[in-house]
Amino acid sequence: MKIIVPMAGMGKRMRPHTLTVPKPLIPIAGKPIVQRLVEEIAKVSDEAIDEIAYIIGDFGKEVEEQLVVIAEQIGAKASIYYQKEALGTAHAIYCAAPSLSDKVVVAFADTLFKADFVLDADADSVIWVQQVEDPSAFGVVKIDDKNNITDFVEKPKEFVSDLAIIGIYYFKDGDNLRDELKYLMDNEVIVNGEYQLTDALENMKNKGLSFKPGQVIEWMDCGNKDATVHTNQRILEYHREDELVCSTSNAVNSIIIPPCYIGENVKIENSVIGPHVSVGANTVVSNTLVRNSIIQRNSNLENLNLENSMIGNHVEIQGDVSELNVGDFASFSK
Repeated sequence: MKIIVPMAGMGKRMRPHTLTVPKPLIPIAGKPIVQRLVEEIAKVSDEAIDEIAYIIGDFGKEVEEQLVVIAEQIGAKASIYYQKEALGTAHAIYCAAPSLSDKVVVAFADTLFKADFVLDADADSVIWVQQVEDPSAFGVVKIDDKNNITDFVEKPKEFVSDLAIIGIYYFKDGDNLRDELKYLMDNEVIVNGEYQLTDALENMKNKGLSFKPGQVIEWMDCGNKDATVHTNQRILEYHREDELVCSTSNAVNSIIIPPCYIGENVKIENSVIGPHVSVGANTVVSNTLVRNSIIQRNSNLENLNLENSMIGNHVEIQGDVSELNVGDFASFSK
């Protein structure tokens, strides 16, 4: 089985963090978002993942090398494709056309999930969904009494369903998906200036393809700072029983309230950390209170009372501040 990961977006809602790091590589509880995504897909699949195809922008060699390692860690090879223009979801997937064969999972890399189902690889297609309170903000599916998806509805103004599509799709026949996407390109089937995956899904359904819903336990967004901090909290809770504090970290005269992720060679002094805090490798925290926050690598925090915050890499901050959203290489004191 293959996983196709469109991730070429600019991540504008996650700035300033995405000015230096592609959003899918921002760590959540010590692992990049995209790594957690493909690991969760592998968990619900009975079949081995043999390839991960990433569709990226001009992210540079270092990012590409990191993506290769993520694939190798679950026993898959990595393929890298490029999307040079933002022309929609269908176009993004079609950029990986050479990898669209056999069984494929398409997973957009701005969401995480937890599921307790096992993927039915014999189904024509499975669309990951979750029940939501306000379906008007999402694309939703309608299902019949046989648990078949009958309709795809984009941001319905009137209630038709509360099962929102979370951005993960399984197709038993990747060649068929590729052909349907090619049809959209060849015939310039464009909606609001973009080629839309939902148009391909509708065409496939009209030709008799059967779609089943795969309902997840929880759908976690990484679209902006507040959503990402909340997702960090949820991931830490799911891994509460794991060993989240690296043995090379050192806490002196400090309290760590679990669950927290504390990375390699982190130094904590005269501080209270947690709950729901992730601290990246080589960061130093002193005389500070931190709750419900993400702090990345190689940063230095001193004399802070911090919560609901996101701090980048190589950041130096001192002073009395309570909530921050600071990208890489920032430095200031109050």
